[in-house]
Amino acid sequence: MNRNFSGLALILSVACFTSSLALGATITRQIPSSGTVKIPATTVGVDGLSSPEVSPVFSNAPDLADGPTAAGTAGLTGKSGTQSTAGVLARVVKFKINRSIARTQGKGQWTEAVGRDAPDRRVQVSFDGENSRNQRLASNGNQFSIEPPDQGLCAGNGYVMESLNDVMKVYNRKGAALSGDIALNAFYGYAPAINRQVTPRVFGPSITDPACYFDPDVKRWFHLVLTLDTDPATGAQTGTNHLDLAVSSSADPLGSWTVYKIAVQDDGTQGTPQHPNCPCLGDYPHIGADAHGIYLTTNEFPFSGGFNSAQIYAISKKALISGSASIQVVQLDTTDYLLEGNPGFTVWPAVSPAGDFERSNHGTEYLLSSVAVFSNSGNDNRLRVWAVGNTRSLNDAAPALTLLHNVVSVDSYGVPPAIPQKTGSAPLRDCLNDRSMVTPAGVGCWHYLTTVLPAVPETLADLDPNDSRMQQVFFTGDRLYGALDTVVNVAGQEQTGIAYYVLNPAVSASQVGASVTRQGQVALAGNSVTRPAIAALPNGKGVIGFTVAGADHYPSAGYIHFSRDNGHRGETAKIIANGLGPDDEFGAYNAFGTPRSRWGDYGAAAVDGND
Repeated sequence: MNRNFSGLALILSVACFTSSLALGATITRQIPSSGTVKIPATTVGVDGLSSPEVSPVFSNAPDLADGPTAAGTAGLTGKSGTQSTAGVLARVVKFKINRSIARTQGKGQWTEAVGRDAPDRRVQVSFDGENSRNQRLASNGNQFSIEPPDQGLCAGNGYVMESLNDVMKVYNRKGAALSGDIALNAFYGYAPAINRQVTPRVFGPSITDPACYFDPDVKRWFHLVLTLDTDPATGAQTGTNHLDLAVSSSADPLGSWTVYKIAVQDDGTQGTPQHPNCPCLGDYPHIGADAHGIYLTTNEFPFSGGFNSAQIYAISKKALISGSASIQVVQLDTTDYLLEGNPGFTVWPAVSPAGDFERSNHGTEYLLSSVAVFSNSGNDNRLRVWAVGNTRSLNDAAPALTLLHNVVSVDSYGVPPAIPQKTGSAPLRDCLNDRSMVTPAGVGCWHYLTTVLPAVPETLADLDPNDSRMQQVFFTGDRLYGALDTVVNVAGQEQTGIAYYVLNPAVSASQVGASVTRQGQVALAGNSVTRPAIAALPNGKGVIGFTVAGADHYPSAGYIHFSRDNGHRGETAKIIANGLGPDDEFGAYNAFGTPRSRWGDYGAAAVDGND
């Protein structure tokens, strides 16, 4: 489709256009292939009980022993004894990377609650995907206990691929498993996250934040993770980390894949640019696509603390699907494209799963981001729309990309509050608080989880919602679709809800803008909805998947239908799978570090043909 600004007076009235002449130069580098991999046909796992063990990488503190907890770690290297819970927590806080930059909770707009109902007749099939047990027991149990549940999901050609943290599985469209539970370390050709069959134990790289996408235009699968390199002897971070992108050789995900590793520490090593205060973490990677390119984005956080900016990596789709021995990667830094002094944060690239890409400006990839996290009030009424232009040049020896950005006015949204949980059975909390059970290590169930008596009684934590950052983005039928968590006011009660947007974008060589076709906020009385994942068809019909939690629901899987023209008017929130208990996770308790009950960082929704 070729669309420009002629006749788009509404867009001109709400946008202050920005020139494509950016402040900083793009960085282009060559990335060699790391070889080919294949999903094993059978499960490589164990059954039975396994103790929880948390990777030293994700404890965010140096010198921590190999799980299971921060509070149970031995003293610093060269020192005897164990540390108190308070002492360990002080060290965890010192070295913890705060991967959210929100300054304060926002104030909610009055929002009318929608009703709740059972799944409707439009649901063709429902089946259980991967879970924490599958994740922990894969690779003969040589995996860590990882929270929160980050989900990468994609569908196409009759297949469904799901990744949950460090495990993946392939299904057919009826939910029948076509593979076993595959550890991502094994899929990407790495050593196990931890080898417990040898003494001393040996650590492998730590993988996180999976995402995937099936491109119907070229009929290939793309799978993305962030990999943190570790010291094999201690499991500690080395500072180097990279985006690992696997590209299938056919439309069958069970065939071979070619892997490319893109260093993202941005400290001048391994071909990366030199950015302030790096080495940095390429956090929260996600994937997008247009006719010519695949686009990866990250949030760049220095290990020393703070936030730099969102990074965009553009790669020729043609080179990727050819299995080329080397690919060009163009890196764009949103530090060079400021809004009121602030760079991009969670600049989520759009996918176009119907193959109806933006052809204007010699090929354009759209991206969306929100800005309320930078506000002192926690609220804002603007989104940022981004456009990577001249993407056809990704196939040239010297790509000449442009990056444009602008704002579009929307209804006020803001950083949401924590979500109170429905009271229920919480065996992990109860074990930490127990002082009577007789164990081989002493009296108290807590001995099974830590070697140091927890200093404070543990209580069931509220769920930490997302910080109003943009979530999954679609471009289809000439429209951009996006959704995010927001604070809403329902009958005088502030709680977490969802804001979604249908935008009409337009782009030229020097300008990008968008007008609002439809927007809305989804809220439930007495309960919250969080982690939206939006998907739409070219005809404007779509669905938003989310988690429901609150007074009436343990964390549960829900969704709501919407359309480009009518939003969610007349629709009810559907509960497709009720949670069986509260979120009782390691991250929520003081004994395991700074408590934060994170119910996942993101979910996923996908389309397959006309579904």
